[in-house]
This record gives sequence, C-alpha cells and structure tokens, in this order.
Amino acid sequence: MSDPAQTQNPLPALSEAEIETIRQETQHWLEKAVIGLNLCPFAKSVHVNNRLRYVVSQATTPEDLLKELARELLALNRADPDEIETAVLIHPRVLTDFLDFNDFLGAADALVEDLELDGILQVASFHPDYQFAGTDIDDISNYSNRSPYPTLHLLRESSIERATETMADTDAIYEANMATLEKLGLEGWKALGLKARG
Repeated sequence: MSDPAQTQNPLPALSEAEIETIRQETQHWLEKAVIGLNLCPFAKSVHVNNRLRYVVSQATTPEDLLKELARELLALNRADPDEIETAVLIHPRVLTDFLDFNDFLGAADALVEDLELDGILQVASFHPDYQFAGTDIDDISNYSNRSPYPTLHLLRESSIERATETMADTDAIYEANMATLEKLGLEGWKALGLKARG
C-alpha cells in the first residue's frame, strides 16, 4: 500500500538553481517594470537600499502557502524596518490559475486579521495572468500587476503612509501607470525582456 503523504505531494522540491532563477526573474521584473516604468514610486529606495526580502516558496497546496504566509508576516513584523522593510513571497507551484489565486486573497486578508496585524501589515497581489474586473485578459492595463510568478507582496502600513505623505494625489499613480502602459504597449513590454501572455 502506498504512503498517502507521497501521493499527496508528488512534485519534487525546487532545486537551489531553480530557486535562484525564480528570484532573479522576479528581481528583473522589479527592476525593469516596477522601478523602470515607475509603476510603484516607493519601490526604488527599498530595492536600492537592499531592504526587500525575496522568499521562493516550495508550497504545492494553498494550505501550505497560508502557513508560510503566516510565518513571513510574523517575521516581517518582528524585523527591523531599516533592514527588511518589505517582502515578496513567490509561489511558483501553487495558485497558478488566476481565479484560484484571486479566491485565496480573501484567506490572506483574513490571516492578517487573525494574526492581529490588521493596520500594521497588508498583502498586495501580483500574478502572471492578473486581470482587473471589467478588462479583457490581454488588456495592457493588467500588466501593472503582472509578475513572472504568482507573488504575494507583504507591506508595512507605516511605509505606505510615509510614502504617500509626499504625494498630493495617490490616485494619480494608477492613472500614470495606465498612461505608461498604454504608451508602451505589449511589444514594448516584451522588449524589456519581460514575459507576456501568448
């Protein structure tokens, strides 16, 4: 009789080389898209000062990912913001379907509340197939949240507040992003060496 634990988790663990490739591709996306296109005006200083923690998850089930997310939220809350201001939890082997990923975000937000970190930390979301409500799947506006792999971004509320204090109109960020992406177009996105659907 086969061991149920083995049949439950048939995927082999990611190798160190695979983990490093995933981390590098995510960093390339951050540098070329998020910072390079100024999609998030707050990202550059965190990246330049090396205060962003990259975590590549081995999770193959949403339950395992939720446990790992809990560990990372607690670790970020304990960390000195001058050393680790924010973190990305990259999970290439689970929630690869965007609708499943989108459903999971409710559990992620509930977890923040369960850990009594509401108002202290929040979770932002990025996915290779990210799609805003009311848009076509290939609409260029979706690319503002398209990452190489499914990714949960753990943020400190205090960091967001500090960053937005200097901005008169935070809605202008979204509007500027849409204008940037419309001008760039899909071919421009690919020209940056970034993955695109199709």
